Amino acid sequence: MSHLTFTLIQTNLHWEDKAANLQMLEEKINSIQHPTQIIVLPEMFNTGFSMKPEEFAEPMNGPTVEWMKKMAAQKRVIVTGSIMASQLAEDGSTQYFNRLIWMLPNGQYGVYDKRHLFAYADEDKHYTAGTKRLIASVNGWKINLMVCYDLRFPVWARQQSKENEPEFDVLIYVANWPERRVHAWKTLLNARAIENQCYVIGVNRTGNDGNNIYHSGSSMVVDAMGEVLYEKEHDEDIFTITLSKEKLEEIRHKLPFLKDGDAFSILP
Repeated sequence: MSHLTFTLIQTNLHWEDKAANLQMLEEKINSIQHPTQIIVLPEMFNTGFSMKPEEFAEPMNGPTVEWMKKMAAQKRVIVTGSIMASQLAEDGSTQYFNRLIWMLPNGQYGVYDKRHLFAYADEDKHYTAGTKRLIASVNGWKINLMVCYDLRFPVWARQQSKENEPEFDVLIYVANWPERRVHAWKTLLNARAIENQCYVIGVNRTGNDGNNIYHSGSSMVVDAMGEVLYEKEHDEDIFTITLSKEKLEEIRHKLPFLKDGDAFSILP
């Protein structure tokens, strides 16, 4: 398929109130009028960026995952965003992850556990880092899925082309990125798009969180040349955009920079 349609939901979040967030997001999803294929929610969309996984994390059969299954099935779309997830370790202890879920309309799903934990806010003291990337496939498109702080680490997102075929076409970041560092957010979203010759989608929250940290949103869609196709600051917004595979392949054909990239591998 030469086109793929995404809907970005930039919204304020109710601090550590899962029921209120799920009700609010369900209303927003049900209000979408344009046909779409993938709905992208912010990081920790059901709680905000909280360091209380012992209180709010859920297993994969918990109410938030069930809600995602319901919404994906009802709207016949893919729904993605991250939540606090709990999981039993081999030694019987409980591990917590900042886990992005890629929920398909048929109830099947993939997961990506945030690799780079934000030590500045003690995220590394409460959550376990992921070790594997998740690159999803949708109608011939490849989508690399990331969470917030991962944006600062270009090697983790870098295309590893095989036989001159790029690994992915779209790079998605779901985030709770504070306004006071929004210049870095915008700059790095552009950089990731240019260096990987792909579309980049960044979906951020708005408003103050429970720590009185303000988030300006500034959700963006950037093409492979670094052109900003969409940006929204401060206000809540629901935005639908259709991306063209033909335009992406035209850029890659005219400017075949990826083939000149360095070979590398990521060690555990």
